[in-house]
Amino acid sequence: MAITFYYGSGSPFAWRVWLALEHKRIAYELKSISFSAGDLSKPEFHAINPRHKVPAIVDGGFSLYESLAIMEYLEEKYATGESLFPEDVKARALARRMIQETDQYVFKALRPLADQLFFTPKEKWDSAKIERDLKALSAELAMWEQANIGQFLVGDRMSAADFTLYPVLALALRLEKKKADAGIRQMIGPKLARWMQNMTDQPIVRTTWPPHWK
Repeated sequence: MAITFYYGSGSPFAWRVWLALEHKRIAYELKSISFSAGDLSKPEFHAINPRHKVPAIVDGGFSLYESLAIMEYLEEKYATGESLFPEDVKARALARRMIQETDQYVFKALRPLADQLFFTPKEKWDSAKIERDLKALSAELAMWEQANIGQFLVGDRMSAADFTLYPVLALALRLEKKKADAGIRQMIGPKLARWMQNMTDQPIVRTTWPPHWK
């Protein structure tokens, strides 16, 4: 029986799970959630995730939410496809650290910008706050540029770390569609830029690209 995967277009957290499902070649049924239609608050979804967020999965009657927990579950239960985490214990620890850093620092720096530029009318933008938040994001991305980044974030294979950071940075670049002079592309150094292009070229990234971004 295929996993039922609840997804919201543009959510970096849902996108990482979609990438994981494709990477491991796990059969799934995609259930697209409409934020504007209030699908997250409907009783049938509340029964799956009472926190009213995507992603969520249902696997044979077992419901699970929170993207990292889902990726860990997929890794431990399904032996199909490619592994989501490196076999070497130190490399695996690095991947998990990068996932934590993405959520606790990169996305934390990005979120207030997204709230302003995506969800606040332009006439109500706080220009001073936007500039402060852009500087915070720039400082965070500069730290990543100092990391030992190659074709992939950890070793010579894609991992859950790649699937976590890439959607967040892709979302960050989307902000320039709202504020062309945000300068986010210039914040991404050459190592991160090469890695991002490599990820963009991966078939599973093209397959899972958010539908409303196309």
